[in-house]
Amino acid sequence: MQDQAYMNLAISMARATSGQTSPNPCVGSVIVKNGQIIGMGAHLKAGTEHAEIHALKQAGDNACGSTLYVTLEPCSHYGKTPPCTKAIIEAGVSMVKVATLDPNPLVAGKGIEQLREAGIEVEVGIEEATAADLNIPFFHYIQTKKPYVTLKTATSFDGKVATQTGDSKWITSPESRSDVHQLRHKHDAILVGVNTIISDNPQLTTRLPHGGKNPIRIVLDTSLRTPISSHVVTDLQAKTIIFTTQRANKERVYQLSKQSVEVIQLDTDCILIEDVLTYLGEKGITSLLVEGGPTVHASFIEAGAFQQIVTYIAPMIIGGKHAFPSISGLGVEFVKNAPKLKFISIEQKDQDLKIVAEPLTGSET
Repeated sequence: MQDQAYMNLAISMARATSGQTSPNPCVGSVIVKNGQIIGMGAHLKAGTEHAEIHALKQAGDNACGSTLYVTLEPCSHYGKTPPCTKAIIEAGVSMVKVATLDPNPLVAGKGIEQLREAGIEVEVGIEEATAADLNIPFFHYIQTKKPYVTLKTATSFDGKVATQTGDSKWITSPESRSDVHQLRHKHDAILVGVNTIISDNPQLTTRLPHGGKNPIRIVLDTSLRTPISSHVVTDLQAKTIIFTTQRANKERVYQLSKQSVEVIQLDTDCILIEDVLTYLGEKGITSLLVEGGPTVHASFIEAGAFQQIVTYIAPMIIGGKHAFPSISGLGVEFVKNAPKLKFISIEQKDQDLKIVAEPLTGSET
């Protein structure tokens, strides 16, 4: 049971850094000797020391003969920082207990191998499932080279996101809206369609009581209608990338580019979701929160390009066949062809319900 307790402590430290380590994973580490914790650490930000190094520095010379617990396999390569395996070996650590292996091809078992070759006993799999949950977006990005996509909706009980007049403020509670800002903090980028920019002029920033990380703002704008005066263009609170097509006016491309906006003009008549995700992946964006309207959500679902849906449901009924649903598009012709989901969690936020779901894999359907 002590192994689980020490690993859960490492996991709790890693969880506290969620949203601030990208494109690196969240990692925590604890060093124990003679039944006492002598070192602890977490990776705080890409380019800075890893969790194991923080813990080793805290332990000092006392690390010799100790047991090191870490939530993710120690790195074995030179990147922005030296390999953690080298430091662990030089410190004289006797045993390393790892929660999960690292799927990164630069590591992928090599770290474990190096430690064992140095005579260090290694055990893998303590609290593996819990530790793996910390880095689901990172694992997805490493394996696909595309960001992990979360679709977020906030609806009435009958699935509407706005009345027939377009009014949508506010359907869900302040507690739900605060939770959405936590989602923004945890994602590298946030995406909407141009209609959201025109109708709401959102800032798409993270507004939490104690601050937070602003995601990169992504706008899908086929004809480049984004107003020059909109917040995402003028406020400089975060980087803004606008995807458009060959329909865009060249002068407008120039005007927006002068405002420090990155305009990606695709050589097509329409924006394909896969093209957007490929580009973002190449830029090192590991996670994407989609807060678009019904049309944008439909395009991601039709492309099968999402890994999670987070829905906030308010206890109100809007009604009306002309009110806006959370997802539009043509939809499926037959129920049997509808994308199937599995519920991951259901919790209450004030009077609202927050439901998290994931698409079923082929083996689960």
